[in-house]
Amino acid sequence: MKPYIGVGFSVGVLAGIWTQLSTQTGLITWVAFVAWACFFAAGGGAGGFTKGLAANLSGVFYGWLVALLIAVADFPGVLAVGVGTAALIMCLQARWAPLSFIPGAFAGTAVYFGTAFSFWPTVLALAIGATLGWISAVLGDRIQALLFKATSASTTQDPQAVHTT
Repeated sequence: MKPYIGVGFSVGVLAGIWTQLSTQTGLITWVAFVAWACFFAAGGGAGGFTKGLAANLSGVFYGWLVALLIAVADFPGVLAVGVGTAALIMCLQARWAPLSFIPGAFAGTAVYFGTAFSFWPTVLALAIGATLGWISAVLGDRIQALLFKATSASTTQDPQAVHTT
């Protein structure tokens, strides 16, 4: 059995629940999906959770600094200087293991800019998304194990069964 059935089912169900809850409560739906994707892209499990979320939050912080810079500095290219400096730092911070997932930092900055600099709503949605990633992975593994167990039990019960795969 393909190993993605369990995680696909858990992600699908949780994505539907998250979308319904977030739209009813005013939380930023799409930002959580970015963090959820970062969880899996960073390797999943505890490492994917910590690396993905830490990198996402660092990106929000650098985006916040860029927003402060453009609010106080008034010269041509200030945004470009701020973004360029933040991008450099996001790459350099990868030397430290907890912040080594560079795409997560860029995603964090991008979602912060995409929410029109809404700091706390962005941070909350990122934390929820990373948590949903972890939950979906755990549930996916359990569902997959149950499916595999059921498939194994049915094939071992009838040793005369013809298998075409």
